[in-house]
Amino acid sequence: MTIQERALEVIERLRREYPDADCTLDYNEAWKLLVSVRLAAQCTDARVNIVVKDLFAQYPSVEALAAAPVEEIERYVKPCGLGPSKARDISACMKELRDTYGGQVPDEFDKLLKLPGVGRKSANLIMGDVFGKPAIVTDTHCIRLCNRIGLVHDCKDPKKVEMALWKIIPPQEGSSLCHRFVYHGRAVCMARGPQCEGCVLADVCEKNGV
Repeated sequence: MTIQERALEVIERLRREYPDADCTLDYNEAWKLLVSVRLAAQCTDARVNIVVKDLFAQYPSVEALAAAPVEEIERYVKPCGLGPSKARDISACMKELRDTYGGQVPDEFDKLLKLPGVGRKSANLIMGDVFGKPAIVTDTHCIRLCNRIGLVHDCKDPKKVEMALWKIIPPQEGSSLCHRFVYHGRAVCMARGPQCEGCVLADVCEKNGV
């Protein structure tokens, strides 16, 4: 089995296993997803979803959050950890959206990358989930599973994993596949004690590191 054949088989099996897999961050506007994904660094999505409820209730628009004192933003986001840096990035990002993009989130990858606090993972998430464009989100689950399955080998650098996956994953499949990696990584293919017996990928997975 070639690596491309393995990739296509993984895509199809995970699609059947998790047909409704989607982003686990709650949002109803693009700018809110930008805020949430910044808060999700070294924090669970579940906690972020709780924290942002009060933040967005107090500051319900890009303009409102851009005008908020950084200290006030930090007070709300502190439970997510790294409060000072996350608050500064969120404030600067909202100001940039307000001043440069009329309060809208740009739909171009390079423009997203230039926003404060936005890296490749965040930009890809926005491109795929908000704008429906080809995207590959190399979060911790994606990187771990791709190495374990054998879609990449001994590669932990997010950008290098992303570039390798672009070569073997059909563009329209990348975003959904990465969401399914999250679901599978939490339910079956954990970092410690993966449940290989009964896993839908058992016969195509290289089981690297297991």
